[in-house]
Amino acid sequence: MTRSEENYIKAIFHLGGNTPTLVATNAIAEQMETKPSSVTDMAKKLADKGFLNYQPYQGVSLTDFGIKTALSIIRKHRLWEVFLVRKLDFSWDEVHEVAEQLEHIKSEKLIDKLDELLDFPKYDPHGDPIPTKDGIFLERDKQLLSELPINTKGVCVGVKDTSSAFLKFLDKYNIALGKTIEVLEREDFDESLHIKMEGKELQISHQIASNLYVKKND
Repeated sequence: MTRSEENYIKAIFHLGGNTPTLVATNAIAEQMETKPSSVTDMAKKLADKGFLNYQPYQGVSLTDFGIKTALSIIRKHRLWEVFLVRKLDFSWDEVHEVAEQLEHIKSEKLIDKLDELLDFPKYDPHGDPIPTKDGIFLERDKQLLSELPINTKGVCVGVKDTSSAFLKFLDKYNIALGKTIEVLEREDFDESLHIKMEGKELQISHQIASNLYVKKND
């Protein structure tokens, strides 16, 4: 497989998941920042190779083989992110672009050794689940911070937006995975939140709260 083909398969998986739901070519084009006609050409090529089902004017869906391939690419990407943070002291806002390059390494033995070296991590530095070699992964029970009721606490377990700008913003205010956040008040006007974290109170926008995943405390 070419690097471009792998990127398309991964993008389709992120848009449609491991379900038979059709993903529109326009959505793929937006994700890949390319023209719909280019997506159509690639879809036909990947369908010929057995990675997806292509229905003209309707969209595409990954085959079982395509899903397995997508999960393998995602596994490599997220393991490399863990490695970069744990072993090379990269910050979580730096690892995505580097992992985008490393995920295309073909050696399965190398990835298995990497997994073993890292003690088989279940989640990457952004809180996303890491598939096993067999394609099994554990989804966390989570919800967006923006949906957490007032006077309720939750532990930050992931981010929806993994852009460098957003992660740097979180670092600036010391918001990180594992931190307990309590919702004190929600503004009716703009749905911004008044929160408490480690004894300190902070006002955050609805946009920020809508990009943070938390696990509600029992």
